[in-house]
Amino acid sequence: MQVILTENITSLGQIGDVVNVAPGYARNYLFPQRRALEAASKNVRELEHRKRMLAQKREKIRQEMMSLADKINAVTITLKRKVSEDDKLYGSVSASDVFAILEEQALPVSRRNVQLDQPIKTLGEFAVSVRLDAQISATVKVVVEREE
Repeated sequence: MQVILTENITSLGQIGDVVNVAPGYARNYLFPQRRALEAASKNVRELEHRKRMLAQKREKIRQEMMSLADKINAVTITLKRKVSEDDKLYGSVSASDVFAILEEQALPVSRRNVQLDQPIKTLGEFAVSVRLDAQISATVKVVVEREE
């Protein structure tokens, strides 16, 4: 039986693919969970319309994320921390510290999106990645200085 997939299924294919499946699999699993439609001409037209609307929505979100990435790339965060005699921080600068300052500057990012492999434990200038979307990321410059 030929069906049109309405969502990505790893073993079958991507959204919009027309695939052959067993009639029982389609009737008992794919159709009740709304993961597929019968491959009729009406359903093909409806799915094409849905794909166009989804593509427009994705493009709009991508444009918003690109403008947010430009704003984040322009940000420089300066943090003052207490240090020991050999210029090592008593504490560390973590992703949540960077997130808090981005949030103060009204940049809508999630704490999970701030990607800092290891906490910053020394003075200096660091580049911290902020992942906004699957293909879009920005870099915020973090400067850690000695607190007087």
